[in-house]
Amino acid sequence: MSIIVQKFGGTSVANPERIKAAANIAIKTYNQGHQVVIVVSAMSGETNKLIKLCEEMMPSPELREYDSIVSTGEQVTSGLMALSLTNMGFKAKSYSGHQVKIETDGAHSKARILNIEDTNLKIDLKNGFIAVVAGFQGVDKEGNITTLGRGGSDTTAVALAAALKAYECQIYTDVDGIYTTDPRVVPEAKKLKSINFEEMLEMASLGSKVLQTRSVEFAGKYKVKLRVLSSFSPNNEGTEINFEEKKNMEDPIISGIAFNRDEAEVNILGVPDMPGIAYQILGPIAEANIDVDVIIQNLGQDGLTDFTFTVQKNDLKRTLKILNAKVKDHIKAREVKGDDKIAKLSIIGVGMRSHVGVASKMFRTLAEEGLNISTISTSEIKISVILEEKSLDKAVNALHKAFDLDKI
Repeated sequence: MSIIVQKFGGTSVANPERIKAAANIAIKTYNQGHQVVIVVSAMSGETNKLIKLCEEMMPSPELREYDSIVSTGEQVTSGLMALSLTNMGFKAKSYSGHQVKIETDGAHSKARILNIEDTNLKIDLKNGFIAVVAGFQGVDKEGNITTLGRGGSDTTAVALAAALKAYECQIYTDVDGIYTTDPRVVPEAKKLKSINFEEMLEMASLGSKVLQTRSVEFAGKYKVKLRVLSSFSPNNEGTEINFEEKKNMEDPIISGIAFNRDEAEVNILGVPDMPGIAYQILGPIAEANIDVDVIIQNLGQDGLTDFTFTVQKNDLKRTLKILNAKVKDHIKAREVKGDDKIAKLSIIGVGMRSHVGVASKMFRTLAEEGLNISTISTSEIKISVILEEKSLDKAVNALHKAFDLDKI
């Protein structure tokens, strides 16, 4: 008897009616002979309400208490889901993260999973229960409740699937799969039947909000079969994330376009061009648990250079405060400034490994649209650029058409 892990996001459990609909999806899977583990997010909007309450008590909440508070949204949903299943005549039991137990490190609000004790879950599954686990949360070695960051319920689901050696992990959202780009920006966007793991990892890390990046990393590390579906049209096959690189010559070079409006650019001007300068700048940022993305250091002249990197938009003020307090005078930089009116746009595809001219086509398309880019970052299967946020929608539509993604 195989195990299926099903994760339901906030819009899929937004109210009692949606919770009942999600419960029916799980029941259908259970009646097909599978053991079922459900992972739930907080009801849509609930986490934001809890965060607002924290900030009303304390503008920059103490993170231990913050985690204790915001984790309750998922606990409410898991209990309601278990009640719904029980009312329909099925055995169900809810679990919080510390009841499973999902052990994490102590990095509150951004914790990472270290271990999962799945003994109790396996016993309940064997006895015919549908297990309902609160996503997004765990417990550290000192017994403190921790949370896994935005979208952390995806990571909970994939980690449980790995620990339980599940046949498949199904991520139910309000969209029916992975698209070539966001259909709200490009109406011609197409749903992909399948996508390569590397492409999905890049898309998740570069702004696609369908899956949390760490959940895709987990799936890749433990070879968890992963599928994205819609709880609003459960009979749709969704999109499968596979681990085989495309070999069909007919497959498109580019599989998708991802973008992120939630980034800000930081520029440190007039930096001494000497060994160790990057560490002196980024070390204090890392100590503050701030994630840095694109990093560019310009060619030095007259012993000076400029250093640029991006952070999440909500980390910009804290980043600038750290740089001005701990870095600027120490390294004798001329100026530190930030810009939160930018966006990052990326084209992604494993076909880029074996095709030339992709970058030139991208840059030519943007130039023909009169769009200026400030920063470029590349890897084997993606090209990312930073541009003005107001130009983003125009750029995405132009590139989607240029690379024939509307014809997939």
